[in-house]
Amino acid sequence: MGYKGILAISLVFILFASLFGCAQGSGQPPAGAAPMVELENQSKLGDLIASSKTAAKGDTVGVYYIGKLANGTLFDTNVKSEAQQAGLPARPSYPALTFTVGAGQMIPGFDAAVVGMKIGEEKTVSLPPAQAYGERLADAIISVPLGNLPPNVTVGSMLQAQNGQVVQVVEINATHAKVDFNHELAGETLTFTIRMVNITKGK
Repeated sequence: MGYKGILAISLVFILFASLFGCAQGSGQPPAGAAPMVELENQSKLGDLIASSKTAAKGDTVGVYYIGKLANGTLFDTNVKSEAQQAGLPARPSYPALTFTVGAGQMIPGFDAAVVGMKIGEEKTVSLPPAQAYGERLADAIISVPLGNLPPNVTVGSMLQAQNGQVVQVVEINATHAKVDFNHELAGETLTFTIRMVNITKGK
């Protein structure tokens, strides 16, 4: 066999070896290639799918929240550690707050704030009175005959109206008491930190 024939066979062997090495090599991606991502199990994929859902009107959602006044005072939360730190009355349990978005179960600003949130997302919103419990209204302070109130009522007494609303006695004279039907948080700008933990899509 001549020199040229030997050279040709050597080149074919080198080319074959090179191609075989690319197909059966170490399995490492070439430099600059995007890293491979592997899911450990199917449940992890399920979590990824669930977390891609966003809350919309008609969905039932579960959230944890921290509510504060404009001066930073914490007035309500379902986060146990925050409630204990603020000295709020203890609850039997601290489950996520569950409600249907857009059903009027929450104050307007809170309801609107969760729209578009994903599971695991957290946001902080500041709500003016119009988006919270409304402005404090003078005509919501009503004069009520003492005979229509429980005995031994004093200024500052908290009563429950027939509709379930908690009201406060703010003034008493010989025959009548003035009862404030404003919500206790009326006129307040409220700040809520909200964390989405569950979304059940509506039908």
